[in-house]
Amino acid sequence: MNARNYNKEMKATIAEIGERGETPSLLLHACCAPCASHPLTILADAFDLTVFYYNPNITDDEEREKRFQELKRHLEKNYPRVGLIRGEADKEAFFEAAKGLETAPEGGLRCAKCFALRLNETAKRAKEEGFDYFATTLTLSPLKNPVLINGIGEKAATAYGVKYLASDFKKDGGYLHSIEICKAENLYRQNYCGCIFSKPILK
Repeated sequence: MNARNYNKEMKATIAEIGERGETPSLLLHACCAPCASHPLTILADAFDLTVFYYNPNITDDEEREKRFQELKRHLEKNYPRVGLIRGEADKEAFFEAAKGLETAPEGGLRCAKCFALRLNETAKRAKEEGFDYFATTLTLSPLKNPVLINGIGEKAATAYGVKYLASDFKKDGGYLHSIEICKAENLYRQNYCGCIFSKPILK
C-alpha cells in the first residue's frame, strides 16, 4: 500500500476549489510566525483565511506572548486581510494531557496528546464559528510526523463535523522557504516547540 502524499492531496483540493470559483473559509492553527510563514503563501489566496493561535503546550507566559506578537506582526505587514484569533492559554489542559509522559521522547505519545489537544480545539472552534475547513501549520516542521498529525486532524474533523485540509507543508522546499521568509522578515525563530519538557538546557 502506497503512503499518502498529503502535499499532492492538498494541491488537488485547492485546485478543485479554484476551478469551482469558490473561496471557502479556513481556520488555520498556527504555533508561531515561522511555521505559519510558508503555509500562508499557499493558503491566503485560496481561502478566506483566519489564523488560530492556540498552543497550551507553551506554558511560559513570556514565550507564548512573544510568539503571538511576532505572528500578529507578520500578518499585519503581509496579510492584512487574514484574521487572527487568540486562543486561551489552557496550560492546565496541557499538563493534564502530558501527565505521566513528561520524559517521553520527542515525537512520541506526549507529542501525539499535544497535537490532539490543539487540533481538537481548532476543529471545535471551526465548527462553532462556521468555518468550512480547518488545517494546521504543524506539518511544516521536518521534526514532526505528518502521518500522525494528519491522522489526528482527520479524526477531529469527523468528531466535530468540519472538513480538514490535510497537508505536508515541508514538501516542495516549504521548510527552506520558511527559513528564507524568517530571515527576510527578521522573525523570531525559536529553537524548540514551546513545550517545557522539550526545552533545551542553555549552558
